[in-house]
Amino acid sequence: MDYKKIAGDIIQHVGGKENIKGMTHCFTRLRFVLNDGKKANKAVVERLEGVISVVIAGGQFQVVCGNKVTKIYDAAVELLGGEIGEGGAGDAPAEKQSIGNVIIQKLGEIFTPLVPAIAAAGLIKGLLAAAAKIPGFDATNSTYVIMNTASNIIFYYMPLFLAYTTAKALKCSPIIAMMLGGLICHPTIDGIVQDVATKSSIFGLPVIKMAFTVGESTRVFAYTESVIPIILGVIVLSFLEKFLKKHVPEILQLILVPGLSLIIMVPVMLVVVGPVGIYVGYAVQFLYTALYGFSPILGGIIVGGLWGVCVIFGAHRALLPIGLNDVALTGTNTLMCFAGSANFAQAGAALGVMVKTKSPNLKQVSASAALSAWLVGVTEPAVYGCNLRLKKPMICAVIAGAAGGAIMGIGRAVNTGFANNGILTIMSYWGEGTSFGQFMAYIIGICTAFFGSAVLTYIVGFEDDPVAAPAPAQTAPAPVTPVTTVSGDSTIVSPVKGKAIALSQVADEVFSTGVLGQGYAVIPAEGKVVAPADCQIQLIHDTNHAIGLLTDDGVELLIHVGINTVELNGTHFTRVAKDGTHVAKGTTLLTFDIDKIKAAGYDTTVTIIVTNTDDYSDIRAITAGQADSSTNALAVVR
Repeated sequence: MDYKKIAGDIIQHVGGKENIKGMTHCFTRLRFVLNDGKKANKAVVERLEGVISVVIAGGQFQVVCGNKVTKIYDAAVELLGGEIGEGGAGDAPAEKQSIGNVIIQKLGEIFTPLVPAIAAAGLIKGLLAAAAKIPGFDATNSTYVIMNTASNIIFYYMPLFLAYTTAKALKCSPIIAMMLGGLICHPTIDGIVQDVATKSSIFGLPVIKMAFTVGESTRVFAYTESVIPIILGVIVLSFLEKFLKKHVPEILQLILVPGLSLIIMVPVMLVVVGPVGIYVGYAVQFLYTALYGFSPILGGIIVGGLWGVCVIFGAHRALLPIGLNDVALTGTNTLMCFAGSANFAQAGAALGVMVKTKSPNLKQVSASAALSAWLVGVTEPAVYGCNLRLKKPMICAVIAGAAGGAIMGIGRAVNTGFANNGILTIMSYWGEGTSFGQFMAYIIGICTAFFGSAVLTYIVGFEDDPVAAPAPAQTAPAPVTPVTTVSGDSTIVSPVKGKAIALSQVADEVFSTGVLGQGYAVIPAEGKVVAPADCQIQLIHDTNHAIGLLTDDGVELLIHVGINTVELNGTHFTRVAKDGTHVAKGTTLLTFDIDKIKAAGYDTTVTIIVTNTDDYSDIRAITAGQADSSTNALAVVR
């Protein structure tokens, strides 16, 4: 797979480099912030090689690429001349977005980069939890202690990591922001904040210290593991930096802007912003706890059923602060349990699709998607690759996810950290302080979601992808198909009537040299292009002079009518078929007026190229008769 070509095609069809304001990526998606969303061609992008689907949500043009996203992103960065983050190339003002979209987008930018580290921590916690259940295992040995510490790093120093990602999202200094994050995690400051019996001050202002009563115990709050205080602090920092850069002479900005930022922000953080963040965090936790306490079953149904729907719009990232804040304040969380029900339901629906479908391509996509969701909890390939596209499997996943979440609510399942949901992290849901009954509630919940979704999908069914029927054996060549291309056991007939000529005879060196791939050409006798096989129309050029096809047995074809006919801007060409549709062999794709094209001074030779030539061991002409005979063929050998 040519990742550079894929990246180039994506960039081209989102409007080009000048239309890209920002570009980031997560586990499965390229996330573009565009200057003008109308310039992006969603229909074309989602049919490009390497692209699973396209989602427009949260102010982003999201291109779902699955597990190849990192390689495609790296290639895109190279083509764009370097990372453009969320700021971007292009001077045009970005489209106005609603406040809700901006908040969701920024939360995604803040928390998405942390997901790999959180997932890694969850995996380690799961392995350690499993080891701790082995009879006679010594949980005090140094290896266990060190690895357990490693799994806690992302949570203990959460303010430090969030300071960096928040600064990147808000476009202020990441290093100064990290100094603020490091400040509130530093042992000295931690000691001052937790020593509620001693009054402390900075510049005569009191350092606020707080103790909260939770149940029958009193807890002194510390900033380590906190989420909201540092985010609020960096928000204030971003405004302060802009103010200072506007009023401090440019020659002095290198020293005075960061220096004044720290001098001002340290007391602001400890006296105002930090305490406000603590109260906001407790308010969020109180509301979530109140809702959960009102009905754990209802909470499980809502989150377990709708988490997958939130994934579609990227809105699930906006829920992460609730779970992380819950961990910081209580040491456990329920949100990820319910999300686990949704994730396993998506995996089950994809498994149901795999078992039910008769399409080899869909079977392969759904199998890979089910494995990804089941093993590590990455559900985007399942959601976009099959469940959402086929609709009914998505509905089945929502129903089964809600049922699994309800079971978890009944059993009061909790997660002792913040682990992703997959088989590899399953033991992290039976950590220290979690009862066997709570763990079994989680297990029964995910099993209900997984198997329930798979069975429902199989029973309810869906509109399957069409499967091409095998081409009938031909005892004699059809009179209207003078050239054929043979691929494996199938036959691809010529898309155009006329006289076959060698590719080397085409009066365009791009085609004649074979740089685009091997093939042949036809001097047309009739101005009509038909589908040479059962195939998917990947792209019809805007000027209608060229078509890209993907046959059901994997041959990628480019049919190009005329030489330099792009200059006609579609004149004398008529599109018949629609972009993105699946058509049967013999279906008319476009027509063209041979005489008028010639009268305009253009060569009408039609070139047929196998663009994925590298996938085949041999492509050669087979001639058995006259040059215009239907016995001419091109053998395509894997």
